[in-house]
Amino acid sequence: MSTTAIPPEIGTSRGRGGADRKRLALLSLFAAIYTYLLVVFGGIVRITGSGLGCGDDWPRCNGEWIPSFTLETLIEYTHRLLAAGIGIVVLGVFGYAWLRRRSPGVGGRGGLVGPLLLAAALLVFQAALGAITVRLELPTSVTVAHFITAMLFMTTLIAAAARGGALGRVGGNASAAASKIANRVTAVAVLGLVVVAFGAITANTPGAPAACTGFPLCNGRLLPASGVRGAEIHWGHRLVAFAVLFAALWGALSARAASVSGTVVRAGFASVALIVVQLAVAAGLVMMRLPQYMQALHLAVGAAVWFALAAWAILAQLDARPAAAVA
Repeated sequence: MSTTAIPPEIGTSRGRGGADRKRLALLSLFAAIYTYLLVVFGGIVRITGSGLGCGDDWPRCNGEWIPSFTLETLIEYTHRLLAAGIGIVVLGVFGYAWLRRRSPGVGGRGGLVGPLLLAAALLVFQAALGAITVRLELPTSVTVAHFITAMLFMTTLIAAAARGGALGRVGGNASAAASKIANRVTAVAVLGLVVVAFGAITANTPGAPAACTGFPLCNGRLLPASGVRGAEIHWGHRLVAFAVLFAALWGALSARAASVSGTVVRAGFASVALIVVQLAVAAGLVMMRLPQYMQALHLAVGAAVWFALAAWAILAQLDARPAAAVA
């Protein structure tokens, strides 16, 4: 009589979990959510025109550590304080992980130290980009790079949380079907990052946000008219966004039909649902002629879409690893 080995699952006592690993996973998830909120607040800084609320000074604000406050200064100064807070959190979590690196599942290949080390490195790079953005008075290229780096920084924290089981149980499913789904979902996430980049470029290019009125067409046309400033950028953003919707739906349905973890399937359909909400918000944003609160909502849901896509891809990759790799 033969027996079938049950692969250990990430996030269970059969996996690498120990108290240190679980604690670090939860701390990483907290840091990822904090980063998401910081990204949204950073968008509010841009939307309200508060990016130079502290002038071109960094790290001081208008030449002072505690400046006189206008509304723009208060918004920008609060953003800087929140950014300093995430720095303390991430460096603290990485320091704890480094001290516990010999604990099961914390250090070594597949552990939490790797993504947390990358998070610490991206944190330093992001702080430098923030200073450059202010000193150069918010150039589009640096502003977009600042935003994309924030998304990647958040992704490293999501990876640490997922490896420690804070995003749900995934097992060592080394089947060809699981590997195929993992690759497909990763491709969807990469396309999602392209949408995020396109959105940041659209939002920061003069004329582009209002270049296409109406939805889903651009000024009543399938293709934008030539000579409309920023229309090609805006339309490109929309086209890639629709492509992500169909790709994500295909990936989610494929995952449900394959032998993969239920956590991966649920993450897929959650991603699809958020993309649908984002498209509805985008339609409202355009039809209502870009009110600030709708711009903020569009950014918030867009960042949530990336959070979901990144988590989905990471969970799918973990699920497709051999059992020995998650033991």
